[in-house]
Amino acid sequence: MTNEPVNYFVETADGSKTIYNPQVGENYHSRNGALQESEHVFLNSGLRYFLADRTVDEVSVLEVGFGTGLNFLLSADHCTAKQIKLRYTGIEAYPLIESMIIQTGYDAYVSPPVWQTFTEQYKPSLKGMASLNPFVHLYTAPVGLLEFRTDKQFDVIYFDAFASANQPEMWNEEAIGHTISFLKPGGVFVTYAITGNLKRILKALGCKIEKAPGALGKREMLRATR
Repeated sequence: MTNEPVNYFVETADGSKTIYNPQVGENYHSRNGALQESEHVFLNSGLRYFLADRTVDEVSVLEVGFGTGLNFLLSADHCTAKQIKLRYTGIEAYPLIESMIIQTGYDAYVSPPVWQTFTEQYKPSLKGMASLNPFVHLYTAPVGLLEFRTDKQFDVIYFDAFASANQPEMWNEEAIGHTISFLKPGGVFVTYAITGNLKRILKALGCKIEKAPGALGKREMLRATR
């Protein structure tokens, strides 16, 4: 019998933790800073960018690659503080166990009530709606991207799959097309990566492409509007 490789924690440059997945051969976040990457790429360049010129009391987010839950936690904390209803769906084919989530130390970056309700309700096999508070509703789908189905469309998509070098099937035309099919007209798609192939795929899908400043360690990232 052989032992399967197990995930383990890695401290990143800004002091926040990420997790290394030995099966994929990659960390869930940038070694230059898990927290700063999530804040810059997804919260600021995605959710806050979408909300900046809109007066809304509700927003919907789809995340491809729920992972450690950090992007969700930052978004939930922001929307709770602003009293904006957040309907958040996270797709994760390989959910982390509860103890790994709790040991991330992400309670240092969000309000205690948001952290407490998230960790109390999080289960790797969770499939369905969980309400963290009157403003935040989380739906997790423990399935592969192409297996995900919903009749809903979303205002913002966080595309946080592992890099194309390690997970190329997440970055091809089929995967990106399936993802964009869930984006509302006028909705925003953000990811930490920017490649010529990704830009071509998104343009062919009718998206307007924008090069945005990247997180620490990356010159650029990609933002697209449908």
